[in-house]
Amino acid sequence: MSTTFTIDTATSRANPTPAPMKRLTVPAIRKRKGGEPLVMLTAYTVRMAQLLDPHCDILLVGDSLGQVIYGLPSTLPVTLDMMCAHGAAVVRGSYHSVVVIDMPFGSYEASPQAAFASAARIMAETGAAAVKLEGGVAMAPTVAFLSERGIPVMGHVGLTPQAVNALGGYGARGRSEAEHAKILADARAVADAGAFAIVAEGILEPLARTITTEVACPIIGIGASAQCDGQVLVTEDMLGMFERTPRFVKTFDDMAGRISAAVETYARDVRSRAFPGVDQTYLPKD
Repeated sequence: MSTTFTIDTATSRANPTPAPMKRLTVPAIRKRKGGEPLVMLTAYTVRMAQLLDPHCDILLVGDSLGQVIYGLPSTLPVTLDMMCAHGAAVVRGSYHSVVVIDMPFGSYEASPQAAFASAARIMAETGAAAVKLEGGVAMAPTVAFLSERGIPVMGHVGLTPQAVNALGGYGARGRSEAEHAKILADARAVADAGAFAIVAEGILEPLARTITTEVACPIIGIGASAQCDGQVLVTEDMLGMFERTPRFVKTFDDMAGRISAAVETYARDVRSRAFPGVDQTYLPKD
């Protein structure tokens, strides 16, 4: 059942007044192949989208929200309802970046027609610019089917989290010659089918460089190579919100530590009755 999400902008704290700017487009992203590296991060909420948007070219509403927001053990239980709700929030909070929404497990694999129904719902309910799906040669017909019907598609090859049970874990891919050749063939097939960009995750650096060189569309790395056409990380990982992160993550801040320290101070002020103070209290007028 389709659900429509609305927001009262008159009362919302997350109601930005952006500086005049024109949102990037999918064709503009495609043209960045070989140019200035694309900056891509995940976003799941209006407020995070507002903070990331001025600095990013692409905001990905990733199915990683299952783990980051909902505490699920993997991305597999994520639903279309979840993706549409969070996708609409990110679109509302952004004015510059291209917003791409992950298609969750089970929403596109059965057939190109099933994928189109899911993707059309995502696009209609969120206002996003594109969808992302995992898979290579096997999913190329679906990528072509969607692209030919006006739905831009970002591909995803290498380590594909939705296939973690078949892959046997989250280890790096492309170590054997056979696996190297398969991932390269996957990237070529998805690009040839019309994908405007491809995420290459968790693959050996030489393979990432080869894919970037030989595949026509932009390759966005995550645990791949600095020579890719762009990079993506889960925002909460790079901000230091979790104690454990994949090896390929660089932690750019310690937000977990900052939050913990702020809450510790708040708790101390509450218990000592230092908060609320005069500045936070409504007093009678003289």
